Amino acid sequence: MVSAKKEMVTAMCPTYIWTLFYFFCLTTCVKKISGQTKKDERIYPENFTRILDRLLDGYDNRLRPGFGGPVTEVKTDIYVTSFGPVSDVEMEYTMDVFFRQTWVDRRLMYEGPIEILRLNNLMVTKVWTPDTFFRNGKKSVAHNMTAPNKLFRIMKNGTILYTMRLTISAECPMKLVDFPMDGHACPLKFGSYAYPKTEMIYTWTKGPQHSVEVPPESSSLVQYDLIGHTVSSETIKSITGEYVVMTVHFHLKRKMGYFMIQTYIPCIMTVILSQVSFWINKESVPARTVFGITTVLTMTTLSISARHSLPKVSYATAMDWFIAVCFAFVFSALIEFAAVNYFTNAQIERAKKKPAKCPPGPQTTPVKVKDTEEVLQQNPDTNGNLRKRMNYMSQQDIHSCQRAQPGPISAGGGTRQPLSSVQYSSTAGVNGSSSNLSRSSPKSDSHLSAASSSTQLVKTAPQAPPSAPDVTGETPSMQNVGSSSLQYLLGPKLERIQMMGNKMESKQSPCSQPTTAGMGGTSKIDKYARILFPVSFGAFNMVYWVVYLSKDTMVAKRG
Repeated sequence: MVSAKKEMVTAMCPTYIWTLFYFFCLTTCVKKISGQTKKDERIYPENFTRILDRLLDGYDNRLRPGFGGPVTEVKTDIYVTSFGPVSDVEMEYTMDVFFRQTWVDRRLMYEGPIEILRLNNLMVTKVWTPDTFFRNGKKSVAHNMTAPNKLFRIMKNGTILYTMRLTISAECPMKLVDFPMDGHACPLKFGSYAYPKTEMIYTWTKGPQHSVEVPPESSSLVQYDLIGHTVSSETIKSITGEYVVMTVHFHLKRKMGYFMIQTYIPCIMTVILSQVSFWINKESVPARTVFGITTVLTMTTLSISARHSLPKVSYATAMDWFIAVCFAFVFSALIEFAAVNYFTNAQIERAKKKPAKCPPGPQTTPVKVKDTEEVLQQNPDTNGNLRKRMNYMSQQDIHSCQRAQPGPISAGGGTRQPLSSVQYSSTAGVNGSSSNLSRSSPKSDSHLSAASSSTQLVKTAPQAPPSAPDVTGETPSMQNVGSSSLQYLLGPKLERIQMMGNKMESKQSPCSQPTTAGMGGTSKIDKYARILFPVSFGAFNMVYWVVYLSKDTMVAKRG
């Protein structure tokens, strides 16, 4: 039994040895073959040149893949490197993209040690490529610095990847009714220019959700927020056939910060400033006029500047309505002051036309006063009795004196005639000013009315006839001396009396012209405007902002 087991072990040992030897030889051969292959690839690049020459041998780039057979399918995707700017005036937007297209061309299948042939742009002109164009593009530029920015790759199964870097300026139709609270869906449409859908169609490489990529750092705009995008496809009919069109909508929402600072807040402050004039006195006509005209001109300037950043559309935008209402408030404030001024002036005119109701007063028969020298000549006691009487009048109340004034002595030595009221008018020799002296009845204290100094009227006694003899017997030179001395003595007192008369003139009596003191103060129109205007403007702002901020102002995508 033991010998049999030994024989079996001795027989199995050579078998294991030969198996291990064969496995080692096989491994060595595989390594040599793979090493020789890598050596051939590294040393002999002309092998790939032969592959490319063989692929292009008999290749006609004028014919699409599968010509006369199945439809050529072109898969596309877009990577956005930069989005913006967006022009409201031109209604267009600009973007930089990597535009990728993939299709299968069986004529370019090859057998070789490498899976993908990575080629430059020179190969692009030698093979067939899709005739893709952007239907709503205004201007598209392919970058060529420092070399044409194109990528071309061929895979072993004939699949081709073609990528270009483009700057596209595309049309973006905008409806600015809700400006500046508006939103827009800017489309990008592309498709085949010559091949209808019976020969070539477009599809999305990664599906509708992931075929368009917009990184956050690529979508920072000044006036807009890029809130998303949607992709779709459609078929457009024309006289040359039906074409497949791929569409990407970029959804933009406008930022309001710029317009709040530049337009809305200045308009609100201008309206508030125009309503400050309601608290200014209505007699301050220049101040209120300046308020009204300045605010109207300011609103006009704001409305003009707000239109500079917009196209010349034929309809009113949300900002236009706001500016128009603010302008109406400012203009109404100016019209309100015009109404206040008109009705105030009309009230004053009506008050002036009312007849004055005055109590009856003493009537006198005024006559013009002659020169002082003539009065002194008619009074023989000029230097004596008259001077004493004037001193006595200065001590008593002028308006309470009612005594008889001695008149001129007649030729027959008659008595002097009494005077009920005497007024002297003289010109002082020192300052040359006109002075008046009046003496009236006691009741005239409350009814003293000072008339103009140039037309003073007094009631005097009749002059003596020319034939009356000069009782005093004074020579003309002595009379002139007495007249000058009287003027020197009575000058200050006569001026004082005239000043008192002027003061009484400034204080109108109840029977003078109607006073307008009660017509000052605040007008009823101003009182109502102080409440009505702010409340109306506040209500308008509340309705305006609630309506537009709660409204879905995003323009629906077209097509």
